[in-house]
This record gives sequence, structure tokens and C-alpha cells, in this order.
Amino acid sequence: MEALRMTNISKNFGQVKALNRAEIVVNKGEIHSLLGENGAGKTTLMKILYGIHQEDEGQIFLNGQKVTISSPKEAISLGINMVFQHFMLIPNLTVMENIILGKEEAKMGVLSYGESRKKVMELSERLGLKIRPDMKVEDIPVGEKQRVEIIKALFRGAEILILDEPTAVLTPQEVTELFKVLKALKAENKTIIIITHKLKETMAIADNVTVLRNGKTQGVIEAKKATPEILAQMMVGRSVMLEVEKDKVEKGQVILEAKNLSLGNNLKNISFKLHEGEILGFAGVEGNGQTELLETLVGLQMPTSGDILYNKQNIINHSVKERLIMGIGFIPEDRNDRGLISNFNIWQNCILGYQDRYQKNGILNLSAIYKESKKLVDRYQIKTEGIFSPTSSLSGGNAQKLLVGRVFYHSPQVLIIAHPTRGVDVGAIEYLHQEILAMRAQGKAIILVSADLDEIKQLSDRIAVLYEGSIVVEGSAHSFSEEELGIYMAGGALKESKVVGS
Repeated sequence: MEALRMTNISKNFGQVKALNRAEIVVNKGEIHSLLGENGAGKTTLMKILYGIHQEDEGQIFLNGQKVTISSPKEAISLGINMVFQHFMLIPNLTVMENIILGKEEAKMGVLSYGESRKKVMELSERLGLKIRPDMKVEDIPVGEKQRVEIIKALFRGAEILILDEPTAVLTPQEVTELFKVLKALKAENKTIIIITHKLKETMAIADNVTVLRNGKTQGVIEAKKATPEILAQMMVGRSVMLEVEKDKVEKGQVILEAKNLSLGNNLKNISFKLHEGEILGFAGVEGNGQTELLETLVGLQMPTSGDILYNKQNIINHSVKERLIMGIGFIPEDRNDRGLISNFNIWQNCILGYQDRYQKNGILNLSAIYKESKKLVDRYQIKTEGIFSPTSSLSGGNAQKLLVGRVFYHSPQVLIIAHPTRGVDVGAIEYLHQEILAMRAQGKAIILVSADLDEIKQLSDRIAVLYEGSIVVEGSAHSFSEEELGIYMAGGALKESKVVGS
């Protein structure tokens, strides 16, 4: 029986056609994966279903009945709920308070907290969604936050549950637990739609897959009949190299060294050496010191103790600008907060931080800037109307390509990279991985942080695992399985720590 049918859905944002007569059909009690490149329209399609956007054309049917959805409140009343990639929880409230917020039950005008708590805990136990109801959300790990979001949706009566990139910040063990929960929901005849770019996980959990490209539905395929290669070709319209081919590169001299770096409770005596022609990957669940480490290395945060040596020179007191001029490039994890200025035009963000290279006597050489910006946009395949368009007009994935492209284009000697392919489609991932390896082949030294363990394992020469601000294990990339890394990331089975690069 059909739970959902969306037909001929079109949506324009200004001159950009986000959806062009797109379609999706999802059966009741199935897990359905929605795949597509950046800007393909998959998130827009689901936001229309959830009432955040309204379609310009097309029809939506729930259980065979035509509906109009004008707001998330209306969607929730129809049994549709969406769990976003960035969780919508209030940190200083407890787990239970977050779940029942806005859906409090009352008797005779008095809140019936006990009744609500009973229902929540019944949901938790029945579906294996383990939560600690009295913990504050700010004190629980990311995997538990996701479980809270799912229970929150189910508490509101969700029959159709949309999950946006649900595994993006989870360890392999947490992914396994999530999949158990999704299968339990399927057994209860719930309908689940997953927006994801991870082909391996689509194959592991989905019943059917709908692929969007350029706002149009390219096709629907049963997951058991699909292969990653077939899905990738449907997404980008060509064959894609899914496995990274990494050539052997001889390491050069040590170019960057951290000695006993500490930053309050966030970093604890971090030491490593980074060689020219080497990629050092830092694995860890978000919130275990990765952000603080990278920001300390580039000068955004001042460590409470320790030293940073660049070409044997202590740069602990150098500014961010001084480190950039010396040859340290930085791709931050939050492109909106640290990387791009959304109300700048694209050409302005192309040179942001590097503008001194394009000026003489304080006057910018605009013709040179426009020329180089066009080259950058073409080289990194950024989909835009032109370099004079506002950066805010870019899809998330194209904004990420602009951020990565800016740093790569200006060719620093040391690259400090956080989540380079976050939100980027499979075709662009292939290209960016090739660019990272090309930098390595040129003798560039690279520090890589990524929530994607496949990416860490495939690109890195060495891997260090961060847990609660400390390096708990380090070794060559091929010496770890994904499962072992997941255990270390969760703080289990710790080996004796080693100094990275010793």
C-alpha cells in the first residue's frame, strides 16, 4: 500500500530550478533511500513534504488522499516528521523535556508529566532506543541525541519519518544500532525516508532507492538489485571511481610538529609530527577535541600550554594571518561560521584571506581577481550563475566546493582540513579526493579530520584517534579495521598511546 506519492513536483528559487516535475513513491512500512548530487533537489523535495517549502506545481498524496501541506505543524498533524542533520534540541533542557516540549499532556489544566514520561519510556524500551531521560542534552553523546530526536518524532505520532544524513556524525557501532532501530520501526509498519550520499549504507538498509539529478527523478531501483556503481552512475550520469587509488609517496622532512599541546579540558598533551608528502588523519566522534586541535594549529585558539613548530620555528604566538602567509591553509568544519561570508558575492569569497596577493598599494586588482575566480569556479565544478552571484545562492555542497577550492587553489604548504567532502555528492567527492592526493604527491603536508571513516582510512597514511581531548591510539592507516577505529572512538579497548610520527 502506498504511504506517499509526490507527482510532478516543481520548485523555483529565483532563477534556479530546484525541482523539475520530480516524483517519489514510497510504500507503507518500507525504508526508502533518496539519493542525488548536490543541488539535485532531494532535501528541497523532503522540505516540501515537511511543509518548510511549498511546491510551485505538483501534487502530494498520503495514503491515497490528496493533501496540501503549508507548514511543519500541518505535516506533523498528518503524521510526517523530519529529523535534521543538525539536531533541533535545546541543550540546557533534559532529554525528557526536549521530547515532550510542545506536546505536553494535561489533566484539568495541570501538566501530566508522569503520563508523558511513561509513554516515552515505553517507546524507548519497545524500539531499543536507549535514552537517559533526566540527563541534559548538552551532556549526552551525539548518537544519543539522534535517538532523542527519533523518539521526539514518534511521540508526536510520526508515521512517515524523514532522516537527513542520519549517519553523518555516528561511529560504526552507532550506525549499526541506528539500523537496528530503523528495522524495528519498519516492523511496526512505520515508513522511513533517508536522505543520504552514502552508497554503502543505502545498500545495507534501504528497500528501494529513488535517485534525483538536476531536480528530476532519474529512476527507482530495488536496493537488492543495485550496486554502488549503478547508483553512482544514476546520480551523476557517468562512471565514478568509488575506491581511492593512492600512489606511494616518499615522505619529506617534518614540516609541522605539535609538542604537548593542551587547551583546558579540550586538549590534553597532544604531540605529533607531520611530514611533507603525508596525510595524517584524526578520527573521533565530534566533540572530542578535533575542532579545538585544528583551531589551535591555525591560531584561532591559544593553547594553555605546549608548542607548535612550523619548519622548526615556534609559531605559537603567530596570528592566523601570519600562519596563512607562511603557508598554512585551513578548511574549517563549519563553512558558514568560519569559512564563507554568505552575503559576499562568490568572487569575494574566492579570495577571502588571500586578498593581499591581489592588491598593490592597497588597491585590489579586480580584473585579475575576476579572472582567477572564474578559473577557481570552473576547476572545482561549482554550480552557479556566475562569480557575481551571492554566495547564499549556492547549495550546501557547492558552498563546500567553494570553500575547499579556495584553499587548494592558493596552494599552501600545509593543509589543515576538516570534513572536506561534508554534504558533497559522490562525483565531487571523487574529484576532491583526487585533489587531496595530488597535493600529497606535490609534497604538501595534510592534516585531515573527517566524520567519514571510509574517507579517513582511504586517504590517510597514518591515523590518530582522539577521545576526550587525548590521542588514545595511533598507527598506519592499513593497520586498523573500521570496527577497531569505532571502538577507540567510543573510548573502549584503549591501547597504550604513542606519539604520532615517532
